[in-house]
Amino acid sequence: MTDLACRTENLGVAYRAEPVLRAVDFRVPQGVVMGIVGPNGAGKSTLIKAMLGLVKPLTGTVEFFGGPLSRARGRVGYMPQSTSVDWDFPTTVLDVVTMGTYGGLGWIRRPGRRERARALEALEQTGIADLAPRQIGELSGGQRQRVFLARTLVQAPDLYFMDEPFQGIDAKSQQAIVDVLHSLREAGRTVVIVHHDLATVRDYCDHVTLLNRGIVASGPVDEAFTREHIRAAYEVAAGDEAFLEFTA
Repeated sequence: MTDLACRTENLGVAYRAEPVLRAVDFRVPQGVVMGIVGPNGAGKSTLIKAMLGLVKPLTGTVEFFGGPLSRARGRVGYMPQSTSVDWDFPTTVLDVVTMGTYGGLGWIRRPGRRERARALEALEQTGIADLAPRQIGELSGGQRQRVFLARTLVQAPDLYFMDEPFQGIDAKSQQAIVDVLHSLREAGRTVVIVHHDLATVRDYCDHVTLLNRGIVASGPVDEAFTREHIRAAYEVAAGDEAFLEFTA
């Protein structure tokens, strides 16, 4: 059996008594890019937030590398949606990325030359080293996503969670992020992305989970990303082939 980067058992979440996730058993092998796809309101972002302790589950357990998050926190990185950030805050791109090193410094130490060098390396990896001195409020949507990615990379985790990393970005930024995802996989890291574009699932991911408040299918793309599973997850009528023609 493949070692797992993370797993949930019977995970359930509700908002104001409205069930969002029901009995979710989610498994992510180490060394893959796992896409989580499903219709709006399916609980995709909620799943990763519940796993990371940002949303309190009603039921179930979560494990990272065989133990609780408290034991693996330094091995787990999280890239939230860019809409969750105050982009008017007066700070530079380099400062934002350097913030990613804070978790390993403790309460007393401040980022120094080594941490800023790591931040610059992460910016180089995402193709935006030239933006280091820019104010974050001046950036385009694609540039902001790459800054977020660089801030996550500088943490050097073994497991990355990314919530809609391709949302509202240009083609150049999209390709830059894809290149980073694949390089992380080649280095043995694990990446979990919440994704909405079914047409690119096969290009970006090697594993996929179809979610609609519960797991419809999960596993290698060739096994899980089928017309039958997609139709079930998105509740598509049997005759609506136009929805499915580009997906599988």
